[in-house]
Amino acid sequence: MDNYIEIEKYEDIAGLMVPGHIFRHYAFQNIEFRREAIQCSFCDCIFMGCSLPKEVHRCLDEDCYVFPKMDMPYNIFRARLYSPAELYDGYNPAIPESYSSCYDARVYAHYISKGKQARDIAETLARTLHDHSISDALHDMLSHYDERSVVAVMGGHALLRTEKHYRSVAIMGKHLTERGAIMVTGGGPGAMEATHLGAWLAGRPDEALDEALNILTTAPSYKDKGWLESSFEVMERLPRVEDYKSIGIPTWLYGHEPATPFATHIAKYFDNSIREDGLLTIAKGGVIYSPGSAGTMQEIFQDAAQNHYLTCGYASPMVFFGSRYWREKFPVYSMLKNLHCNGCYKNLLLSLTDDPDEAVDTIMDFVTGGRIY
Repeated sequence: MDNYIEIEKYEDIAGLMVPGHIFRHYAFQNIEFRREAIQCSFCDCIFMGCSLPKEVHRCLDEDCYVFPKMDMPYNIFRARLYSPAELYDGYNPAIPESYSSCYDARVYAHYISKGKQARDIAETLARTLHDHSISDALHDMLSHYDERSVVAVMGGHALLRTEKHYRSVAIMGKHLTERGAIMVTGGGPGAMEATHLGAWLAGRPDEALDEALNILTTAPSYKDKGWLESSFEVMERLPRVEDYKSIGIPTWLYGHEPATPFATHIAKYFDNSIREDGLLTIAKGGVIYSPGSAGTMQEIFQDAAQNHYLTCGYASPMVFFGSRYWREKFPVYSMLKNLHCNGCYKNLLLSLTDDPDEAVDTIMDFVTGGRIY
C-alpha cells in the first residue's frame, strides 16, 4: 500500500467535496470539516485532531481511524515545525517579565506541573502524539534537502557569548550555511545558539558577526538578565538577508533554558531520548563537536555507535573542534582514535582541529562527495 496522502489544509480538498467522491487512504491533520463532506465517502482514512460534524461520522467506513483533539495547552497534531514567533508568542522584549506568559513558558509550566515523568496516561499520550507530529514535520521539511547537507554542531550550553570559541562556532555555522549546509543543533544557548547566529547572519560580511556580538555580549550567559532581549535586538538590527534556514531541536526537559530564536525552524520535543537520537540521525553530513561536558560526551558515543553500525547506511564525519580540550581535558578523541585503530570501533571518520575553516572544509569535502564507508 502506498503512503497516506497527507492533508493539512482544507483548501487542498475543497474542490473534491462533490457528491459521490471517495477519499481513500488519506491522513487529515487539524482539518475543520464542513457539512458538505456528507456527500462524500471516506475509506481507510486517518483523522488527527480534526473537527468532524456528527453527520460526517456516518460517511466513514470501519477502516477509518479518528484521533480527537485533546484539551492540552499545546497542539498535539501539529502540521509543521514551530517558528520562533510561535514559541515566543506573548513575549515582548521590551517587557522581560512577559516571557512567563509566552507559549513556550506556558507549555513548560504545564509540563513541570504534570511531572517530567508524568503518570497521567492522557498527558503521556498527548506528549507522544505531539512528538510524533514534530518528527513527521521535521522529516517533511528535510525531504526538500539532500540528506548529506544536514550538518550538526554539538557543544556546551554554558559556552559564554564572550568566549573565543563562541565566535568560532558562529563562523563555522555561517560559512557552512553559505556553502549549502542546513545547520541543526539542540536549539539551546551556548554553542547551539552560536551555530544558529552564524546561520542567521549568512550572506552578510563576517564583520556583521562582530556587530552582533557587541549586542549579545551585554548578557554573556543565558542566566543573565537581557540574554533573550539581546537576541531579539540582533534579529531586528540584522535581519536575514537571504532565505537561509537552520533547525533547532530543543526539549522541554531542559525548558529552563530558552530556545534560541536565531533558529528559523524549531522542532521542540517532550521526550529527550527521541530528540537526541533523532538529531544525530538526521545529521548525515557530519557533526562538529565543540567543547562540552556530560551531554556532549553522551552525543559523541551515540554518534560513534551509529557510525560503527552504519545505522544510516554510511558513516559521517566526527569533527572535534578544540584540540587541547579533546586531547587533555576530555581525551575522548584520542580514545576513539585508538579504539578505531584497534578495530574496536569501525567506520569512524575522525578529525581534530583548532581552525574553523579546516572544520568547515572537512565537512564540505564529505557533503560534496567525499569518502563513504
